[in-house]
Amino acid sequence: MNQERIYQVLRGPHVSEKSSIIADSANQVVFKVATDATKREVKAAVEQLFEVKVRDVRVVNVNGKRKNFGRIRGRRPDWKKAYVALEAGQELDFVGGVE
Repeated sequence: MNQERIYQVLRGPHVSEKSSIIADSANQVVFKVATDATKREVKAAVEQLFEVKVRDVRVVNVNGKRKNFGRIRGRRPDWKKAYVALEAGQELDFVGGVE
């Protein structure tokens, strides 16, 4: 996979209460990914960018919510997230050099 596609596949980490619980208990990290990304692409991108070993990837399509803005009806866009399980002993640190 070329370097440009890696940056297109991973959009960023998905931070929520559920993702924090999963990160602590199951050694998994949750990412927002491109809607056309495959499991293999997500695995390759995480392994190359963060230099960790990935055990498993699960992908979920999230449907956008319908919202009303006064009399105007709108809809948020659909998106995709990936649950990335890391090998035992591997750790992913988003903060980096902050101590």
